[in-house]
Amino acid sequence: MPEPFIHLAGIRKSYRRGGDEHLAISDASFDVLPGELVSLVGPSGCGKSTLLKILAGLIPHDAGEVRIGSPTHPFDPTRDIGMVFQAPLLLKWRRILDNVLLPAEILGLPLAAARERARGLLELVGLAGCESKYPYELSGGMQQRAAIARALVHDPKLVLMDEPFGALDALTREKMNLELLRIWKESGKTIMFVTHGISEAVFLGTRVVVLTAGPARMADNFEVELAHPRTLDLKTHAKFGDYTRRIYRLLGME
Repeated sequence: MPEPFIHLAGIRKSYRRGGDEHLAISDASFDVLPGELVSLVGPSGCGKSTLLKILAGLIPHDAGEVRIGSPTHPFDPTRDIGMVFQAPLLLKWRRILDNVLLPAEILGLPLAAARERARGLLELVGLAGCESKYPYELSGGMQQRAAIARALVHDPKLVLMDEPFGALDALTREKMNLELLRIWKESGKTIMFVTHGISEAVFLGTRVVVLTAGPARMADNFEVELAHPRTLDLKTHAKFGDYTRRIYRLLGME
């Protein structure tokens, strides 16, 4: 068994609201292997985004252990994380290529090489020819593709995705699921993908971590043994239905 790239053990996190303490995560423990695409699924408000922020180093955890990287996979949190949010958050006054280049500029990377990488990534996400366009000239799905390219431009080892397709219509969301799997396969990145879509979690994940309603507690962590490349007709297969029903039962929905 390869050593984990991410190790979480007994993570606990609470917030102060007024004079009261709100427990967001009571206990979360799981490992992520290098190159995995792990779906983190649970109902709205169960602490999924909080857990992602802890992984990103944006907020501290109160108890437990978080370890990212290892002697064979060293990790620098200042440059080895890429993030994709529910909204693309593109700067409207910058052209698409310049939006993608933003992390490289912030990190002070050589811009000539970064520009070539950004062009290659725009081609990878299906936006070749859109380099000079402004965000308003692109559809919502195309803007989110640009956001994915931006998250990859500095060649991070870990990509954190917080419900990145939640604002898209159903058809565009299905297309983006297929695109993400293709991009993940071609880039070889480790991805943590937060969603409240049970079908989406199973379709995308090499493994699925299920969190119960807040305060978040890990209810299950299982490998998805479905072949790649995955196509939409996979959702009609019996084994796919078995996985989704397993999550429904854990969340008290069956």
